[in-house]
Amino acid sequence: MTRFAQLPEFEKELKRLSKKYPTPVDDIEDIKPVLISSPTGIGKNFVTIGTFQEVKIVKVRIHCESLRARTIRLIYAYHKDRIEFVYIELYFKGDKENEDRGRIAGYIKDIS
Repeated sequence: MTRFAQLPEFEKELKRLSKKYPTPVDDIEDIKPVLISSPTGIGKNFVTIGTFQEVKIVKVRIHCESLRARTIRLIYAYHKDRIEFVYIELYFKGDKENEDRGRIAGYIKDIS
């Protein structure tokens, strides 16, 4: 059984983005079947930004319905050993240039 979890910081970002743009919750739900069938993604919208033992950190560009032709970025950890996805960060490229490397490093440290 595939599990999906999220960091508390991710929940805050999702709530903040959902106030500004109405569809991020649905957009994230729409990507779940893709993640289940191909956990580290396929194509140019997926980039593996780190591999640590049985965990891969992946950044994916997700089409955001309320942003029309623009995308939001989702950073997640895929735990191969227990078939679990943990959402780490969510942001709109127009608001923030890059992912929070400190948060990713903190997550890796916490699970090690």
